[in-house]
Parts: sequence; C-alpha cells; structure tokens
Amino acid sequence: MDADKQVCGRDPDSQYVELAVEVFAMLADATRVRIVLALRDEELSVNHLADILDKTPASVSQHLAKLRLARIVATRQQGTRVFYRLGNEHASQLVTDAIFQAEHSLGGLPRHHHGDSAVAS
Repeated sequence: MDADKQVCGRDPDSQYVELAVEVFAMLADATRVRIVLALRDEELSVNHLADILDKTPASVSQHLAKLRLARIVATRQQGTRVFYRLGNEHASQLVTDAIFQAEHSLGGLPRHHHGDSAVAS
C-alpha cells in the first residue's frame, strides 16, 4: 500500500509537490480558470473562447499559450483554425474542486451539496 502512495506522488516529500504548486500558480488567474470551465465539455477555437469570456482573442491566445506549455490544454488544427481542449480530466476536476471549496467559504450549505442536479450545472 505504501508503494502505491509513492507511485502516485501523494507523500509530503514527493517530487511532484513543486510541480503541483506550478499547476496551482498556472490556474491562479480568473481568465485561465474560466478557460478550463469553458473547455469542460467541448473543444473551442480562440475566437469562440474570446466571445464566451468577453475578452480579446489576443488576450485569450496568450492565456492558452501558457496553459498549453503547462500541458493543461492541447490543440487540434483544422485548416487554418486551431481548436483547444483540456489535456486530460484532471484540470477540470481541479477547477471544479476549487469552485466547490469556494462555495464552502461562503458558509451555509454549499450549492454542490444540494443533490446531483446542482453538481451537474
């Protein structure tokens, strides 16, 4: 059992702790969190993301470049258009958990504890 913990890197002295901190730092930006949320269920172009986030395509592109370097998002090119998607399910889960933690900070019963319909939205 201890060997399993070593493999996945969840020990306090794990070599992955610093990398995890870098992931948190990369997501310590509201626009990047919104990008991850927008990409939860589908891949999108820079222009579509810019429309959703009410940001300029240039600004969104800069954020996507950072997320891509961190391997949080991946790309697919179709002709001259580039589509972005989440690199894996962990970024989405990390942002979801952070949102749920934020709901707890408001006090009372968080929305995600109101049943399955609240979690899905």
